[in-house]
Amino acid sequence: MCDYSLHNVASRPAKIGDKLITTSFNNSSTRGFAAIGEPNVAVCLLPGTEVALEHEVETDHIFGRLWPSLRGGKIEEKVARFRQVNMDQPSMHHDALEFPNGQIVLVTRLCEGQRVTVLQLPAAPHEAEPKGQEQPQEQPQQERSPISPATV
Repeated sequence: MCDYSLHNVASRPAKIGDKLITTSFNNSSTRGFAAIGEPNVAVCLLPGTEVALEHEVETDHIFGRLWPSLRGGKIEEKVARFRQVNMDQPSMHHDALEFPNGQIVLVTRLCEGQRVTVLQLPAAPHEAEPKGQEQPQEQPQQERSPISPATV
């Protein structure tokens, strides 16, 4: 998905093997992913998409854009799963990466220029068969008694 603040940016869905870079988009205060070579097109990830990071992740401080001297941090992980958070709060950022150590970082907090590769998209849910179209099950045949009427 693409965060609410990227709705005014051209976008496309992610594909397996996409090489992406974190970037700030024109007309938006949010950072997101763009394909390398397509800096003005946001690439939207589905929840559950797995990505590999080229280097350990660098994050900025929540007030780092106001006070550049404030430093963020580094996460020593090289894989992550995309997910959405704060869905009950429509005016907050939702796009996030969850790392194997359990840490969750909003995509908008990732420093610009970080490269990721889309490893795997989430599996599509299987649709259940519509009611009334279930396959009939065979009824087991009743066993016959070994006693026949002639032996009684």
